[in-house]
Amino acid sequence: MDKIKLNAKNYKTSVPIVWCPGCGDFGVLNAMQQAAAELEIPPENLMVVSGIGCSSRIAGYINAFGFNTIHGRALPIASGAKLARPEMTVWAAGGDGDGYSIGTNHFVHTIRRNADITYIVMDNHIYGLTKGQVSPTTPRGDWTKSTPLGNPDRPLNPLALALELGATFIAQGFSGNVKHLRELIVKGTQHKGFSFINVKSPCVTFRGRQEFNVVREHGVYLDENHDPTDWNQAHEVTQWKEKIPLGIIYQVQGVPTLDEIAEDLRRKAQDKQHFESTKDLLEIFR
Repeated sequence: MDKIKLNAKNYKTSVPIVWCPGCGDFGVLNAMQQAAAELEIPPENLMVVSGIGCSSRIAGYINAFGFNTIHGRALPIASGAKLARPEMTVWAAGGDGDGYSIGTNHFVHTIRRNADITYIVMDNHIYGLTKGQVSPTTPRGDWTKSTPLGNPDRPLNPLALALELGATFIAQGFSGNVKHLRELIVKGTQHKGFSFINVKSPCVTFRGRQEFNVVREHGVYLDENHDPTDWNQAHEVTQWKEKIPLGIIYQVQGVPTLDEIAEDLRRKAQDKQHFESTKDLLEIFR
């Protein structure tokens, strides 16, 4: 029987999309559906896990196994899914409030464990679903509904944080460039280990349509002059102030993944079924 060629339409659902007209998340959704088609992932072999927020509705808009978790909890659920079904492709998705505020602890430890999943964060610098409060990535001085005199805090730098924590794949895309974002998602999914893709995805309601122009004006696409295997170059890029890096910032290969380590431990346990003492049992994990 001839293999059916998949396209982006195969990953669309009948669930009504309730994002605001012009929301950047539409571009992210299109890029994810196109990436799944390019990778030829059968819908039954793909799982999309999301948290809470406007962006986290995306799990219901992709024809795949979906799981809408509670606020900030997408990564542990996605990691568990990959451990249970390592043959599946697992994507986690959410927003800057979901991932960099209440979910920061899970972000830290998922990087540490190098779970073989792809994490796509739609960063719009605001809490959109709860109607416009300051988020961890809101620029200092910006007015929001919860900071009427301007945001007093420095914004979190998720790219620098991920690099310092040892993430094995770090990239940044723009929802206004679906083709480029699709390529990043494809490469992130192909990477063996934790892939982190921060996406500048403007909120037209609470940040304004001009945010698209800000990214277009300040965005710099990384080219052959940037070596993503060079940690020092990657660090320099994450510290840019006036420029927004777009592309693969850092990638390192060969780091054991969470599911590979778990499988190794399972084999060790199966090889030694009888233990004389608890000490003998613990020896297999050394």
